[in-house]
Amino acid sequence: MSEVTPILDRVEQGEAKAAEELLPLVYEELRKLAAHKMAQEPPGHTLQPTALVHEAWLRLVRQPAPQRWDSRGHFFAAAAEAMRRILVENARRKARLKRGGQWDRIPLEQVQMATDSDPATLLSIDEAYQRLAAEHPEAAAVVRMRFFVGLSLPEAAQALSMSETTAKRHWTFARAWLFGELGGDG
Repeated sequence: MSEVTPILDRVEQGEAKAAEELLPLVYEELRKLAAHKMAQEPPGHTLQPTALVHEAWLRLVRQPAPQRWDSRGHFFAAAAEAMRRILVENARRKARLKRGGQWDRIPLEQVQMATDSDPATLLSIDEAYQRLAAEHPEAAAVVRMRFFVGLSLPEAAQALSMSETTAKRHWTFARAWLFGELGGDG
């Protein structure tokens, strides 16, 4: 992956061919991250990992102003943020009354199972995440990498260019902070 940073510099300078060279280098890693995150979504989710990667990619490289990525970690942080926004937008879309947001879809095979990431929960988590980001941006960055992308703590620390100890401290703080913000009743 040492080839990524020079190509990111060329993308930043507006070189269209550089974006075409970058995608094959990062695609598999982005796909793994998206597949991991999508595995945590409820059954019957209409967004597939490939579609999530493609949508995130389009948001990253097709901006009116050239994007500035200082490093591989910065690029993956931007990809994590794009994926988070796509998942939240999808949850909002599903939660709208017009789209049957007041109804819960329960597959007959799983009537006794509870879903961890229903749209309403994801929206509540995102609202709390936004408040955390405003007050504690470094802790929010760790949450974004862990919760919305599915990176392990060492992977998140590496992507954010921080030590594992620092990432663990931010993760522990953020979990407690979010728990309190979300009602912390159990």
